[in-house]
Amino acid sequence: MPETTPEPPARAPWENGWAPDTSRAPGTRRLWLAGALAVATIVACVTSIALMDNDPDRQSRTGGDPSASVSASGPGLISYATPSATKGATTPPGKGGSPSAKTGASAAAGPHESAAGGSGPSKPPTSRASSPGHTKPSATYRSVRSVNYPDRYWHVSGDLVKLDPIGSAAARRDATFTVVKGLADASCYSFATADGTYLRHRDFLLRSEHDDGSALFGQDATFCPRTSSYSGAVMLESVNYPGRYLRHQNFQLKLDPYQQNDLYRADSAFRLVSGIA
Repeated sequence: MPETTPEPPARAPWENGWAPDTSRAPGTRRLWLAGALAVATIVACVTSIALMDNDPDRQSRTGGDPSASVSASGPGLISYATPSATKGATTPPGKGGSPSAKTGASAAAGPHESAAGGSGPSKPPTSRASSPGHTKPSATYRSVRSVNYPDRYWHVSGDLVKLDPIGSAAARRDATFTVVKGLADASCYSFATADGTYLRHRDFLLRSEHDDGSALFGQDATFCPRTSSYSGAVMLESVNYPGRYLRHQNFQLKLDPYQQNDLYRADSAFRLVSGIA
């Protein structure tokens, strides 16, 4: 008989009993895993975006309001609360003991100021240069009149400044000053005399002295106008002693801490009027 080749035995299952699933196309399991991974990635991205939109640090930078924007003015000078313009008002001083905000030169002049600035010495003294290339500041001739003693003016007597009634031509000359930009702060005032000196505080008394060129002198001779509770008047705050204002006491001009009473407010209120020389 001819030899016959025996048929190969039927494919047997694996020794562990597992048999391949021939009803599903190969690679299906990998496709399912890839799809699940993609879905998880999308969910994670969406969650991250939501958390970023609700970031508390971001809200805190805009004051808790996500739509709020930073003020266009940005940081600037110290702001002061403005008291009532009613005479004898009892409004407390604002931040830093200052009773009000800075006023401009036109507001400080009061109702008695003339447009031309009045008459005065023929040649104003030159302000000390604060930096190379410093130009001569603009000057305005003024006399300083008391609010509660309207017949008395700042008057240089010796080297001190007192509140005196003015009669003679010499006294009128000594009661007229050149108001220039502050030696230590251009937004404030310095007061120069016809003799080329400046008014500065020393030992808290206002006096007339020659500029020695020092930074201390520039600060002592610089006063910043603040709105007074009396209409058309200003208070003059020391630039290097914030909270201290020029006021008259026993008709002597001095630098005194702000006091919450009517007498202090009246003694520290002055009107810058046209020069009386």
